[in-house]
Amino acid sequence: MTVMTPKFGLGASVLRVEDDRLIRGAGRYTDDESRPDMLHAAVVRSPHASARFTIADVEAAKAAPGVKLVLTHADVAGLGDIPCLGMPAMEDGVPFAARNAPVLCRDVVRHVGDAVAFVVAETAMQAKDAAELVEVDYEPLDAVADLKAVMGEGAPLVWPEAGSNVAGRMHVGDKAASEAAFAAAARTVRIDLVQNRLVCNYMEVRSAIGEFVEEEGRYQLTSGSQGVHGLRDTLANIVFKVEPSKIRVLTRDVGGGFGTKAFLYREYALVLFAGRKLGRPVKWTADRGEHFVTDTHGRDNIVSGEMAIDADGRFTALKIDIAANLGAYSSQYGPMIPWFGMSMATGLYDIPAIDVSCAVYYTNTVPVDAYRGAGRPEAAYLIERLVDKCAAELGVTRDEIRRKNFVKPEQLPYRTAFGRLYDTGDFAGHMAEAMRRADWAGFEARREAAKAENKLRGIGMATYVEACAFPGSEPAYAELTSDGRVTLKIGTQSNGQGHETAYAQFVAEALKLDYDRIDVRQGDTDETPTGGGTGGSRSIPLGAVSVRRASQALAEKLKKLASDELEAAAADIEIEGGFARVAGTDRAIDFAALAAAAKSADDLKAMGEFKQDECTYPNGTHICEVEIEAETGATRIVAYTIVDDFGVTVNPVLLAGQIHGGVAQGLGQALLEDTVYSADGQLVSASFMDYAMPRAWDLPMFDFKTRNVPSTTNALGIKGAGEAGTIGAAPAVMNAVADALRPVGVDHIDMPATPSRVWQALQGGSTAA
Repeated sequence: MTVMTPKFGLGASVLRVEDDRLIRGAGRYTDDESRPDMLHAAVVRSPHASARFTIADVEAAKAAPGVKLVLTHADVAGLGDIPCLGMPAMEDGVPFAARNAPVLCRDVVRHVGDAVAFVVAETAMQAKDAAELVEVDYEPLDAVADLKAVMGEGAPLVWPEAGSNVAGRMHVGDKAASEAAFAAAARTVRIDLVQNRLVCNYMEVRSAIGEFVEEEGRYQLTSGSQGVHGLRDTLANIVFKVEPSKIRVLTRDVGGGFGTKAFLYREYALVLFAGRKLGRPVKWTADRGEHFVTDTHGRDNIVSGEMAIDADGRFTALKIDIAANLGAYSSQYGPMIPWFGMSMATGLYDIPAIDVSCAVYYTNTVPVDAYRGAGRPEAAYLIERLVDKCAAELGVTRDEIRRKNFVKPEQLPYRTAFGRLYDTGDFAGHMAEAMRRADWAGFEARREAAKAENKLRGIGMATYVEACAFPGSEPAYAELTSDGRVTLKIGTQSNGQGHETAYAQFVAEALKLDYDRIDVRQGDTDETPTGGGTGGSRSIPLGAVSVRRASQALAEKLKKLASDELEAAAADIEIEGGFARVAGTDRAIDFAALAAAAKSADDLKAMGEFKQDECTYPNGTHICEVEIEAETGATRIVAYTIVDDFGVTVNPVLLAGQIHGGVAQGLGQALLEDTVYSADGQLVSASFMDYAMPRAWDLPMFDFKTRNVPSTTNALGIKGAGEAGTIGAAPAVMNAVADALRPVGVDHIDMPATPSRVWQALQGGSTAA
């Protein structure tokens, strides 16, 4: 008997098992899928940001070659709207003014790209050609696309019946305590910032296939997502108003999600509706241009922060005012995103009093929702830019002011002024380690050397903390199959993170089984009864613990089953390499025979579940070093150092990939990505010709190290890592840019610090886009 012992388990650098399939082109993305007799769809979209409209004629479109169906609002009026599911409490108990998106607009469009009609034909090209034949009469209305404009007097109303563009106001903190601290402060420091709007731009654009399975009497949606159960429940309960069992949702491979693929979009309801009406599968696939004007955007805040500081240089209170753009509709979790940011406003600092206010506004733009970090990058950006300014105005070093004001290890667990409970960490410790690795002490010599080449050199740091893996659970289901393989089913959804590898590590560890005999299955509402999906860095902290428990429970069941077959005590059974054997003997039975011997299917199945009552709080320090060409304003990142505390590392290779990718997105926001609307609501930066994405030459080599302190919240000590890189990156880069520009008299620049903006600042001009 040859026994294959798994070489890897928790903490090992296992290479991604899914990569072989994906690199060979054997991935199974939604647009790769086909069905017999499948039709294709296109959406008629508004070219106006705000307009009344009537559909003058659809007959020409209906008569076009290959066309099978043209839908307008009247046809789908019985469907529920696409709902907002995340509505935090507003100030003074005033309810949030939700404005949900109709599946197809009735008589008003509210942003460029709003959906007006849906055309189904034999081919995608026929559907697109026919969509151009739908005659729509538009009466353009005044639009407002800019946050500053919407806050001004006399701004056009996105929803006139509401009487205001303010969707709601939120407040957290103790206003009286904050005012008292400011009145007693030895010094106050203020900063005003813009959080630039971002377009997600995952590699795989959205696609969906809708079917009605007549013999089952239910709908089936196939689409790239971040979790099938949430889509199913919203489609069933709110849009189609049927029992959840009447809808099956499938997700195969997904080419990036970043929060934006977590949501229900109109096209998913439309392909299902059309599929049932026509009795044939209907596929819709976006093009990149549609992605820019339909898929939710991220960030887009204007914020001011003010710190009260006592005579010893300690922070005593923090006051923040936020204006947040929701876009034209209240997206699925859109109103919650600023609230998440508000909850992390104090960062890693011991600030006794806070007064944080946020007003959320509607504008004639694409709706804004969760994008990697979902409010926590915004919070880290503000507090870290403000702390740097505090250091500059007090004349102290940036590390000194942080060290003095950090929550100390002896204060942990520490309850913030918002109520977040930081359980473990050594914040000064990872800052010191990052400074050492970045050679912070030797920077001034490098700055002087850069001057000789007419370059401005700067170094910046940002510390961060995020709340993730929010309270809840994610059950996992392990099963031995008839061929001696183990199948693991779970309701999270990989979007490129490497779940097939990470989860398999826990199965392999418990069952001592080689990875090529483990199948990880996600993305089918029929296979798992529940699932929370992927988002908020929850899959590993919650899901992996459940996977471990399910795998351990299955191992115990298999030992019991083997003990009966081998006539030995269960305690004497060892499992390894696909065999169960009596320890110290040659008596063994392989997994396939063990499966065949089972008297009940339950003997081969196990469920594991870990319920977490509090968030985890990963934290760390990022240090960025930049050089700016004085003649052109071009900024180059010459060094980037990261020291993070993720509690426990499951797989260093996967972890590094997550951090590198997250930092790349943060660098993109800081230096490149700029979503520009014209005054009348046209998206000017609506393609890769106008919207700059980070490329390989924009990124440095990353020096990444962990300095972990296990979490006491999580059963395995894991803190979560999926969003962390994005949270620390933008403030580190912009603090470095500010450090480079400060010696030449430029004390502030907003993101993105493009060459044009930096050059204008160096000339003493405006840095506005």
